[in-house]
Amino acid sequence: HVQLVESGGGSVQPGGSLTLSCVVSGLVVSNCGMGWYRQAPGKDRELISTLSSEGATTYVPSVKGRFTASQDRSKNAWFLQMDRTKLEDTAVYYCAPGVHGDDMRCFGHWGQGTQVTVS
Repeated sequence: HVQLVESGGGSVQPGGSLTLSCVVSGLVVSNCGMGWYRQAPGKDRELISTLSSEGATTYVPSVKGRFTASQDRSKNAWFLQMDRTKLEDTAVYYCAPGVHGDDMRCFGHWGQGTQVTVS
């Protein structure tokens, strides 16, 4: 049984910082990458960042240079550092294992999401 627990969301003023955390348990594959997604009110969920098991990262243009994905595999934990936040970053943020090239067993698991409000 795979569990993902996200935390670290909250309210922040524009230009401020937050660090989201995602702790995963129960994955049968040990080298899954991690995707970070967000869903703003009235919009579809979008993939904003990926972090492969080898440490390679990708970011969508809207967050590149402001957000940083990282991992601590010894703790089965992944992080999304959000700096220089903008009003348009307001959304529910999700982590989900599985990036391009990963074992299919990495995919299909979602956390409960954590709300980030920039205002």
